[in-house]
Amino acid sequence: MPPLDPTSGVPLYLQVERSLRLRIDAGEWRPGEKLPTEGELGKAYGVSRVTVRQALARLVDRGALVREQGRGTFVRDTSLTAGARGVTSFSAELQVLGHTSGARVLEQVVVTAAEADLPPEMGLAPRDPLLRLRRLRTDGSRPVGVQTALLPITRFPGLADLDFADRSLYETLRSVFGVVPREAVETFTVGGVLDEDAPTLGVAPGAHAFYVERLTFDAAGPFEYVRSVMRGDRYRVRLALRDTH
Repeated sequence: MPPLDPTSGVPLYLQVERSLRLRIDAGEWRPGEKLPTEGELGKAYGVSRVTVRQALARLVDRGALVREQGRGTFVRDTSLTAGARGVTSFSAELQVLGHTSGARVLEQVVVTAAEADLPPEMGLAPRDPLLRLRRLRTDGSRPVGVQTALLPITRFPGLADLDFADRSLYETLRSVFGVVPREAVETFTVGGVLDEDAPTLGVAPGAHAFYVERLTFDAAGPFEYVRSVMRGDRYRVRLALRDTH
Protein backbone atom coordinates (compact mmCIF):
# COMPACT_ATOMS: atom_id res chain seq x y z
CA MET A 1 0.00 0.00 0.00
CA PRO A 2 1.74 3.20 -1.16
CA PRO A 3 1.79 6.03 1.41
CA LEU A 4 -0.34 9.12 0.95
CA ASP A 5 1.30 12.40 0.04
CA PRO A 6 -0.26 15.37 1.90
CA THR A 7 1.92 17.81 -0.06
CA SER A 8 0.85 16.66 -3.53
CA GLY A 9 -2.10 19.02 -3.79
CA VAL A 10 -4.45 16.05 -4.35
CA PRO A 11 -7.09 15.83 -1.60
CA LEU A 12 -6.49 12.96 0.79
CA TYR A 13 -9.89 11.39 0.15
CA LEU A 14 -9.05 11.15 -3.57
CA GLN A 15 -5.72 9.53 -2.75
CA VAL A 16 -7.47 7.02 -0.49
CA GLU A 17 -10.06 6.35 -3.21
CA ARG A 18 -7.33 5.74 -5.81
CA SER A 19 -5.41 3.46 -3.47
CA LEU A 20 -8.50 1.41 -2.61
CA ARG A 21 -9.42 1.14 -6.28
CA LEU A 22 -5.94 -0.20 -7.11
CA ARG A 23 -6.09 -2.69 -4.24
CA ILE A 24 -9.52 -3.91 -5.37
CA ASP A 25 -8.34 -4.25 -8.97
CA ALA A 26 -5.29 -6.19 -7.76
CA GLY A 27 -7.58 -8.70 -6.03
CA GLU A 28 -6.68 -7.88 -2.45
CA TRP A 29 -10.40 -8.14 -1.71
CA ARG A 30 -12.45 -10.57 -3.77
CA PRO A 31 -15.93 -9.80 -5.18
CA GLY A 32 -18.43 -10.03 -2.35
CA GLU A 33 -15.74 -9.68 0.33
CA LYS A 34 -16.16 -7.18 3.15
CA LEU A 35 -13.72 -4.28 3.45
CA PRO A 36 -12.19 -3.24 6.78
CA THR A 37 -14.22 -0.72 8.77
CA GLU A 38 -13.83 3.03 8.29
CA GLY A 39 -11.89 3.19 11.55
CA GLU A 40 -9.53 0.40 10.50
CA LEU A 41 -8.92 1.98 7.10
CA GLY A 42 -8.42 5.41 8.67
CA LYS A 43 -5.78 3.97 10.99
CA ALA A 44 -4.05 2.16 8.13
CA TYR A 45 -3.92 5.29 5.96
CA GLY A 46 -3.34 7.74 8.80
CA VAL A 47 -6.42 9.80 7.98
CA SER A 48 -9.74 10.56 9.64
CA ARG A 49 -12.86 8.43 9.33
CA VAL A 50 -14.50 11.33 7.49
CA THR A 51 -11.81 11.15 4.82
CA VAL A 52 -12.26 7.40 4.47
CA ARG A 53 -16.03 7.81 4.34
CA GLN A 54 -15.69 10.27 1.43
CA ALA A 55 -13.45 7.85 -0.46
CA LEU A 56 -15.79 4.91 0.11
CA ALA A 57 -18.84 6.96 -0.92
CA ARG A 58 -17.20 7.80 -4.25
CA LEU A 59 -16.39 4.14 -4.87
CA VAL A 60 -19.99 3.22 -4.04
CA ASP A 61 -21.24 5.85 -6.48
CA ARG A 62 -18.95 4.44 -9.16
CA GLY A 63 -20.22 0.91 -8.63
CA ALA A 64 -17.00 -0.56 -7.24
CA LEU A 65 -18.38 -1.04 -3.73
CA VAL A 66 -21.76 -1.75 -2.15
CA ARG A 67 -22.94 -0.68 1.28
CA GLU A 68 -25.23 -3.06 3.12
CA GLN A 69 -27.07 -1.54 6.05
CA GLY A 70 -25.89 -2.96 9.35
CA ARG A 71 -23.28 -5.19 7.68
CA GLY A 72 -20.61 -2.94 6.18
CA THR A 73 -19.06 -2.20 2.80
CA PHE A 74 -18.40 -4.95 0.26
CA VAL A 75 -16.63 -5.28 -3.08
CA ARG A 76 -19.28 -5.37 -5.74
CA ASP A 77 -19.65 -8.67 -7.56
CA THR A 78 -19.66 -7.68 -11.24
CA SER A 79 -19.70 -11.22 -12.64
CA LEU A 80 -23.41 -11.01 -13.44
CA THR A 81 -23.25 -8.37 -16.18
CA ALA A 82 -25.65 -8.63 -19.08
CA GLY A 83 -23.92 -7.75 -22.33
CA ALA A 84 -25.51 -7.50 -25.76
CA ARG A 85 -29.23 -7.85 -25.19
CA GLY A 86 -31.21 -10.50 -27.00
CA VAL A 87 -34.84 -11.56 -26.79
CA THR A 88 -34.09 -14.28 -24.28
CA SER A 89 -35.22 -15.41 -20.87
CA PHE A 90 -33.42 -14.70 -17.60
CA SER A 91 -32.40 -18.39 -17.51
CA ALA A 92 -30.79 -18.19 -20.96
CA GLU A 93 -29.11 -14.91 -20.11
CA LEU A 94 -27.42 -16.42 -17.05
CA GLN A 95 -26.45 -19.54 -18.96
CA VAL A 96 -24.56 -17.40 -21.49
CA LEU A 97 -22.73 -15.74 -18.59
CA GLY A 98 -21.79 -19.13 -17.16
CA HIS A 99 -24.17 -18.96 -14.22
CA THR A 100 -26.93 -21.24 -12.97
CA SER A 101 -30.35 -19.62 -12.81
CA GLY A 102 -33.07 -20.51 -10.36
CA ALA A 103 -36.63 -19.47 -9.65
CA ARG A 104 -39.07 -19.63 -6.76
CA VAL A 105 -42.73 -18.97 -7.46
CA LEU A 106 -44.04 -16.21 -5.19
CA GLU A 107 -47.46 -15.83 -6.80
CA GLN A 108 -49.35 -17.53 -9.62
CA VAL A 109 -52.88 -16.20 -10.06
CA VAL A 110 -55.35 -15.19 -12.75
CA VAL A 111 -56.22 -11.47 -12.83
CA THR A 112 -57.98 -9.14 -15.24
CA ALA A 113 -56.18 -6.76 -17.56
CA ALA A 114 -57.60 -3.86 -15.54
CA GLU A 115 -56.12 -5.25 -12.33
CA ALA A 116 -52.75 -5.81 -14.01
CA ASP A 117 -52.33 -2.19 -15.17
CA LEU A 118 -51.11 -3.18 -18.62
CA PRO A 119 -49.69 -0.86 -21.28
CA PRO A 120 -52.13 -0.13 -24.13
CA GLU A 121 -49.84 -1.93 -26.60
CA MET A 122 -51.06 -5.26 -25.22
CA GLY A 123 -54.42 -4.51 -26.84
CA LEU A 124 -56.54 -6.27 -24.20
CA ALA A 125 -59.98 -5.37 -22.87
CA PRO A 126 -60.22 -4.52 -19.14
CA ARG A 127 -61.94 -7.81 -18.29
CA ASP A 128 -59.61 -10.08 -20.29
CA PRO A 129 -57.95 -12.69 -18.04
CA LEU A 130 -54.20 -12.85 -17.55
CA LEU A 131 -51.77 -15.13 -15.78
CA ARG A 132 -49.74 -13.15 -13.26
CA LEU A 133 -46.57 -15.12 -12.49
CA ARG A 134 -44.36 -13.54 -9.85
CA ARG A 135 -41.03 -15.27 -9.24
CA LEU A 136 -37.81 -14.73 -7.31
CA ARG A 137 -34.95 -15.11 -9.77
CA THR A 138 -31.63 -16.34 -8.43
CA ASP A 139 -28.03 -16.80 -9.50
CA GLY A 140 -27.36 -20.16 -7.90
CA SER A 141 -28.81 -19.58 -4.44
CA ARG A 142 -28.29 -15.80 -4.42
CA PRO A 143 -31.36 -13.59 -4.91
CA VAL A 144 -31.02 -11.34 -7.97
CA GLY A 145 -34.48 -10.01 -8.72
CA VAL A 146 -38.23 -10.36 -8.56
CA GLN A 147 -39.97 -10.71 -11.93
CA THR A 148 -43.71 -10.44 -12.55
CA ALA A 149 -44.82 -11.76 -15.94
CA LEU A 150 -48.31 -11.12 -17.32
CA LEU A 151 -49.62 -13.26 -20.19
CA PRO A 152 -53.11 -13.45 -21.78
CA ILE A 153 -54.97 -16.63 -20.85
CA THR A 154 -57.03 -16.64 -24.06
CA ARG A 155 -53.86 -17.01 -26.09
CA PHE A 156 -52.28 -19.56 -23.75
CA PRO A 157 -55.09 -21.80 -22.45
CA GLY A 158 -53.96 -24.00 -19.57
CA LEU A 159 -50.84 -21.94 -18.87
CA ALA A 160 -52.11 -20.89 -15.45
CA ASP A 161 -52.42 -24.54 -14.38
CA LEU A 162 -48.78 -25.44 -15.00
CA ASP A 163 -46.23 -25.68 -12.20
CA PHE A 164 -43.40 -23.19 -12.79
CA ALA A 165 -41.34 -24.14 -9.74
CA ASP A 166 -38.68 -25.79 -11.95
CA ARG A 167 -39.98 -24.86 -15.38
CA SER A 168 -38.72 -22.21 -17.81
CA LEU A 169 -41.55 -19.93 -18.92
CA TYR A 170 -40.01 -19.22 -22.32
CA GLU A 171 -39.23 -22.87 -22.99
CA THR A 172 -42.85 -23.72 -22.10
CA LEU A 173 -44.18 -21.03 -24.43
CA ARG A 174 -41.95 -22.36 -27.19
CA SER A 175 -42.59 -26.09 -26.74
CA VAL A 176 -46.29 -26.05 -25.79
CA PHE A 177 -47.63 -23.02 -27.65
CA GLY A 178 -45.11 -22.58 -30.46
CA VAL A 179 -44.22 -19.02 -29.45
CA VAL A 180 -40.89 -17.71 -30.73
CA PRO A 181 -40.01 -14.24 -29.33
CA ARG A 182 -38.90 -11.88 -32.08
CA GLU A 183 -38.63 -8.47 -30.47
CA ALA A 184 -38.78 -6.83 -27.05
CA VAL A 185 -38.81 -3.27 -25.76
CA GLU A 186 -37.21 -2.76 -22.34
CA THR A 187 -37.25 0.34 -20.17
CA PHE A 188 -34.78 0.64 -17.29
CA THR A 189 -35.12 3.02 -14.37
CA VAL A 190 -33.24 3.20 -11.08
CA GLY A 191 -34.94 3.34 -7.69
CA GLY A 192 -35.05 1.96 -4.20
CA VAL A 193 -36.30 -1.52 -3.27
CA LEU A 194 -39.81 -1.38 -1.82
CA ASP A 195 -40.57 -2.61 1.68
CA GLU A 196 -42.53 -5.61 0.39
CA ASP A 197 -39.67 -6.80 -1.87
CA ALA A 198 -36.75 -6.15 0.50
CA PRO A 199 -37.02 -9.38 2.59
CA THR A 200 -37.37 -11.51 -0.54
CA LEU A 201 -34.33 -9.93 -2.16
CA GLY A 202 -32.33 -9.98 1.06
CA VAL A 203 -31.65 -6.24 1.15
CA ALA A 204 -32.73 -3.27 3.23
CA PRO A 205 -35.70 -1.21 2.01
CA GLY A 206 -34.49 1.57 -0.26
CA ALA A 207 -31.42 -0.35 -1.51
CA HIS A 208 -30.46 0.52 -5.09
CA ALA A 209 -32.24 -1.48 -7.77
CA PHE A 210 -33.01 -1.57 -11.47
CA TYR A 211 -36.69 -1.44 -12.35
CA VAL A 212 -37.29 -3.00 -15.74
CA GLU A 213 -40.45 -3.05 -17.85
CA ARG A 214 -40.44 -5.36 -20.86
CA LEU A 215 -42.96 -5.81 -23.64
CA THR A 216 -42.24 -8.90 -25.74
CA PHE A 217 -43.52 -9.63 -29.27
CA ASP A 218 -43.73 -12.63 -31.54
CA ALA A 219 -45.03 -12.83 -35.10
CA ALA A 220 -48.61 -12.33 -33.90
CA GLY A 221 -47.90 -9.27 -31.77
CA PRO A 222 -47.27 -8.56 -28.06
CA PHE A 223 -47.70 -11.64 -25.90
CA GLU A 224 -45.99 -10.79 -22.62
CA TYR A 225 -45.51 -7.86 -20.27
CA VAL A 226 -42.94 -8.17 -17.47
CA ARG A 227 -42.09 -5.94 -14.54
CA SER A 228 -38.84 -6.69 -12.72
CA VAL A 229 -36.91 -5.30 -9.80
CA MET A 230 -33.24 -6.37 -9.90
CA ARG A 231 -30.71 -5.93 -7.12
CA GLY A 232 -28.35 -3.12 -8.10
CA ASP A 233 -25.38 -4.83 -6.43
CA ARG A 234 -25.83 -8.09 -8.33
CA TYR A 235 -27.08 -7.14 -11.77
CA ARG A 236 -25.61 -4.79 -14.35
CA VAL A 237 -26.27 -4.05 -18.00
CA ARG A 238 -23.46 -3.22 -20.41
CA LEU A 239 -24.44 -1.79 -23.79
CA ALA A 240 -22.21 -1.45 -26.85
CA LEU A 241 -22.87 1.82 -28.70
CA ARG A 242 -21.92 2.34 -32.34
CA ASP A 243 -21.99 5.31 -34.67
CA THR A 244 -24.55 4.50 -37.36
CA HIS A 245 -23.63 7.45 -39.59
